Amino acid sequence: MLFEQIRQNKRRTVYVLIGFTLLVLAIGAAIGYVFFNSSMMGLLMALVISVVYSAIMIGNSTNVVMSMNNGHEITTADQAPELWHVVEDMALVAQVPMPRVFIIDDASPNAFATGNDPQHAAVAATSGILQMLNREELEGVIGHEMSHVRNYDIRLQTIALALSAAISLLVNIGMNSFWWGGGRRSRDDDDNGGYGQIIMLVLSIVLVILGPLAASIAQMALSRNREYLADAGSVELTRNPQGLISALQKISGGEPMKAADPSSASLYISDPFKSKRTFANLFDTHPPMDERIARLEKM
Repeated sequence: MLFEQIRQNKRRTVYVLIGFTLLVLAIGAAIGYVFFNSSMMGLLMALVISVVYSAIMIGNSTNVVMSMNNGHEITTADQAPELWHVVEDMALVAQVPMPRVFIIDDASPNAFATGNDPQHAAVAATSGILQMLNREELEGVIGHEMSHVRNYDIRLQTIALALSAAISLLVNIGMNSFWWGGGRRSRDDDDNGGYGQIIMLVLSIVLVILGPLAASIAQMALSRNREYLADAGSVELTRNPQGLISALQKISGGEPMKAADPSSASLYISDPFKSKRTFANLFDTHPPMDERIARLEKM
């Protein structure tokens, strides 16, 4: 079951990469058409940005994500003995290499894992979660993060994060060009092209506006689906569902984080901003906490 899940996640990584790349290219073409009067220019710009962003994130995802979230690395057990030993124990049980360990100075209880693969993974915990949870509860949380590592969820989320960032940059480039008056399509071009040009212009504008929204929805849905599996994985590693149940109950009552980067919200074990639930849950980065706890109670 575990190895089949890893194989499925590797395949999904390819699907996500293809889907996001096509979306990036489509948005690039739309921006080129609307703001620079050249779809090909937009395509080339999108291709360059997506390749650069993906290379940076995949090749150096841990340092980039930890920097975005103000995490500082601990390199010896003396710096945070309980966290270090819990991570060490859970890595051993999960049969993955010991990941790098980071602490985020934030009173809100939270944690996440990142990296490209189990050999280049990292786990971060906030100072708040270390103060709030006992060892049994902390093992449940770290077991959850180790499940993300061994199931290759971290690679999937890294790619999604990189390409979502590329889409945001493309849209910002287009909008800045518009506000500064550079490279806009002329009205004569649209008039000479007739209704076909007008339709293409409208579709391109809609894609530019809704593209980042579609990317965010896909990224958040991906995160929600993986959280249930990681919860189950934590129970498999710790043999103790009550530890994670108690941890999630405490985490759900904590205050919002101050240091979290919004684009990394889906990586955390719980929504770092404690956002209110939205229409059809499309914009929720995590499944409802009560549903997660209810599933754990049945194990």
